[in-house]
Amino acid sequence: MLNPINKTIELADGRTITIETGKLAKQADGAVTVRMGNTVLLATVCAAKDANPGVDFMPLQVEYKEKFSAFGRFPGGFTKREGKASDYEILTSRLVDRALRPLFPDNYHAEVYVNVILFSADGEDMPDALAGLAASAALAVSDIPFNGPISECRVARIDGKYVVNPTFSELEKADIDIMVGATLDNIMMVEGEMDEVQESEMLEAIKVAHEAIKVQCQAQLELSEACGKLVKREYCHEVNDDELRKDVHENVMQRHTPLQPPAPTNISVPKHSKQLSKSIKLSFQKKN
Repeated sequence: MLNPINKTIELADGRTITIETGKLAKQADGAVTVRMGNTVLLATVCAAKDANPGVDFMPLQVEYKEKFSAFGRFPGGFTKREGKASDYEILTSRLVDRALRPLFPDNYHAEVYVNVILFSADGEDMPDALAGLAASAALAVSDIPFNGPISECRVARIDGKYVVNPTFSELEKADIDIMVGATLDNIMMVEGEMDEVQESEMLEAIKVAHEAIKVQCQAQLELSEACGKLVKREYCHEVNDDELRKDVHENVMQRHTPLQPPAPTNISVPKHSKQLSKSIKLSFQKKN
């Protein structure tokens, strides 16, 4: 039996964003649909239970895809399948990745896949402004460790007024167009284009975006609590030896400065690096 959970976010101009979970993609670790008007996105997230051997980084993959069917069309001609990702889709994926990646725990190395699919588009609301919110909401309703939530929104200045998530037609008249990603407390990412503007005007646009993002992050926290996903899964992807860490700090960090020449050159750096490497190896061999 389906028991969908919904949260509604109201924008300053009266439009609403609805986040729903528990209805689609129930086999994923987390899945939500985000709707604004007739624009609908489905975001799913899946993560491996354990990290692969030898992995010491965050193997995160974010994919944003706009289906032909979202616009009421289907591929025709010789190729009757969805093509490769467009530049627009790749850039949108990068915007989401850039805000999500730093917030995973440093010692978490399991593979994580975030997929955001545009299911429906009305040609008015811009879907890329909702992709970050959808991805973060999917993580919020999962048990994957994540120090979020985050959200992203577009802010444009139109006729001297700042508008959050403007439509395509409104954006044509804007002299500031920025995309901001942030948490409740911090700005994570700013990207956009504009005419020559004052620094104070730029800061005001970022402030307007952050105020809107705070509301969206709070809605995600409420959604996570309603789903019972405040407690995340346990994991152990690193075995840390504090004594070894202390030894490395004493033998490398504190001894690196005296060996480093005052003005490094392409010739002097390898020479001093070899001296440092030999001395460190000798010190550890004597201990063992």
